[in-house]
Amino acid sequence: MGDINRRKFLLASAGAAGLAAAAGAAVSLPQMFERAQVAPLPADTGILVILTLYGGNDGLNTVIPYTDGAYYDARPELAFAPSTAIDLDGAVGLNPALGGLAESWNTNNLAIVRGVGYPKQDRSHFRSMDIWQTASPDDPTATGWIGRWLDTTGDDPLRAVNIGTVLPPMAIGQNRTAAGLSPTIPKMPTDISSVLDAMSASDAEDTAAMAAVRADYQAYRVTDETFRGFTDSPLPTTAATDLGKQLADDLELVAQCVRAGVPTKVYMVSLGGFDTHANERNDQQRLLAALNDALVPFLKQMRNSAYGRRVVTMIYSEFGRRVAANATQGTDHGTSGPVLIVGEPVRGGFYGDAPSLTDLQDGDLKTTTDFRDVYHELLDKTLGADPEPSVGPGRKAIGFL
Repeated sequence: MGDINRRKFLLASAGAAGLAAAAGAAVSLPQMFERAQVAPLPADTGILVILTLYGGNDGLNTVIPYTDGAYYDARPELAFAPSTAIDLDGAVGLNPALGGLAESWNTNNLAIVRGVGYPKQDRSHFRSMDIWQTASPDDPTATGWIGRWLDTTGDDPLRAVNIGTVLPPMAIGQNRTAAGLSPTIPKMPTDISSVLDAMSASDAEDTAAMAAVRADYQAYRVTDETFRGFTDSPLPTTAATDLGKQLADDLELVAQCVRAGVPTKVYMVSLGGFDTHANERNDQQRLLAALNDALVPFLKQMRNSAYGRRVVTMIYSEFGRRVAANATQGTDHGTSGPVLIVGEPVRGGFYGDAPSLTDLQDGDLKTTTDFRDVYHELLDKTLGADPEPSVGPGRKAIGFL
């Protein structure tokens, strides 16, 4: 399969047909809705949404230890004043841009897993993200943790869907890969319903071939009706910031699929730009505001949907940042950071030990929670699968589900 440290896999296209076997299937939203009509997801099935923050999000300015003097000593210009953090427990607060996630904390549906990383952390974006997505810190591998789940749980590629036609390494298995859904929602002509009604109406004079064509139109009409029902959302489909528009649109696609009962158990979305070596206060604030604005309508839809109340969303990045600010009012590549788990099935609260801001390892936070334990619990509790093929033996649940 080759080295995947510095690239993602491209889905098959007219110019890259040779990748078809390795890249999985490209699907459209109407095709997914048609599958929901034929074989809907069982009502009690858990659904996992994986939200990747590319670039290395600064965990200390996301989950803020506002009562720890070492935080202010290490980054006096970057640190948030206690009065600006959204208080969680009297000692730690969320970034002020994350008001929507704070609402989930208040309803006990947000878990914050602290100090998450892996042994012998690597500060390279490519290698660290590869480790997170393959769940193999010691031995580079060409298969991802979701790909290995796909390998061991059936044949249907729609069990896992990446929003976008570029598959991340986590979605690649030895024999199976996730499907890719274009983030562009197709626009149906306004008069398509009347056309489909006419074309799908049965006729006693039909030949066998004509009857088969009409059957196809009938199936398409059902898909169109479903599509219209689930795309007519009363909630905003774009974030308040242009930066978050794509993520908001991607999560809206996920919401439509979940509400329709599409038989997909894993969805993958992402937001990039978190490599904040300079001007971090402004840049990270814009990014976290984009994240928040995209999540708020999505989480609201999930709370109001029978299928949605089974959804668990994991938010992670390939590493955190160093404790101390650099000379350009940013932070450099670090090690461990928080993982956020949100959804109705989640037991809210803090999990894992908070790393010390003074007992550091080469200027970095020590890892207190192995990221594979997070995956272990999601595979077991949300997906109902044996975690070992994906994360190996010896892992344990943390308790957030």
